[in-house]
Amino acid sequence: MFSKTKQHEQKLKEIGQLADQFAKTADEYDKSNLFTRQHVDTLIDSGYTTLTLPKKFEGQGANLYEMLLMQERLAQGSGSTALAIGWHLGIVYDLNEQNDWDSSVFKMVMQEIGKGKLINSASSEAATGSPTRGGKPETTATPTKNGWRLNGRKIFTTLAPALDYFLVTASIEDSEDIGQFLVPREVDGLVIEETWDSLAMRSTGSHDLLLENAEIPNNYLLTTVQRSMKVNGWLLHIPACYLGIALAAHKYAVQFAASYTPNSLPHPISELPNIQRLIGEAELELMTARHFLYAVADKWDSTSDKQSLVAELAAVKHHATNNAISVVDKAMRVVGARSLSMNNPMQRYYRDVRAGLHNPPMDDATIALLAKNAINREK
Repeated sequence: MFSKTKQHEQKLKEIGQLADQFAKTADEYDKSNLFTRQHVDTLIDSGYTTLTLPKKFEGQGANLYEMLLMQERLAQGSGSTALAIGWHLGIVYDLNEQNDWDSSVFKMVMQEIGKGKLINSASSEAATGSPTRGGKPETTATPTKNGWRLNGRKIFTTLAPALDYFLVTASIEDSEDIGQFLVPREVDGLVIEETWDSLAMRSTGSHDLLLENAEIPNNYLLTTVQRSMKVNGWLLHIPACYLGIALAAHKYAVQFAASYTPNSLPHPISELPNIQRLIGEAELELMTARHFLYAVADKWDSTSDKQSLVAELAAVKHHATNNAISVVDKAMRVVGARSLSMNNPMQRYYRDVRAGLHNPPMDDATIALLAKNAINREK
């Protein structure tokens, strides 16, 4: 209902076919706690990983609205796959919007992404928590004769088994600055430790990145970063993913209600008032969250004053992820106790959708931001 053009409809059809294909093996990956390698390879082969890459680099040049549209559909098949590849797509989108790197390095990375290479940031650390909280990285960058030497450990490095490039934040030695460094996978001293064993999003491959005297060229210091909460448009791939999971759960519940007739009733449970109330409330929650998401994305694409949208971007994430959790809960109430069976996809939706609470920005930071904005308006 949110596609605007025939091109959108065609692309959604293509992504939908992949999502439905991934749905067949999503439970298998989840139960084995394995990275969805086959899904990601299929996305690379299909060209999907170039969705947000500008056309001048042989990409598809999708804007934010279009990225969210495709990501929401992909998440209906596999939440883990959608969230994982969403970080790559979002990073590519953001890099091209900022474009503040050394031109030769930037061009090299974009050309590599056009060939199917993958990139993601590595910012989170056990001691600092979420990077949006402003903690200083314990990962260090030491100047050398030819460049930089990196040492440290990053957690939650999503897509780690498939990444070709890591954007690593590190504290620059003898400085208060925090640098963002480009670290190619083949660098000596880079190790992926397979530590990911989460209850939710089990197949994202969000392992630890260990850097032990990893040396990179001088111009791979890309930029310095701010120690503060920063909300960018591309982070809306997060609520888009969780709404996709909620849509999958809602669809399953509606189909179940329409087809299940216990021997105590002469009709399917979909005709019961309490079941209709749950389905109707879930419809409302999905409708409001999706309209909010796409309205703000559309606004982002059409305005030059991006900074004015910070509060709305944070509010969308809060509203959409919490609504998604509520929708899945209602879907499980419709399906009943069988939704808790490990052979039922509903239990995976239930676990995966909870992860949205721990993706940035966090709920408390969003509420504090909105409160400050409201108070400042009255001063």
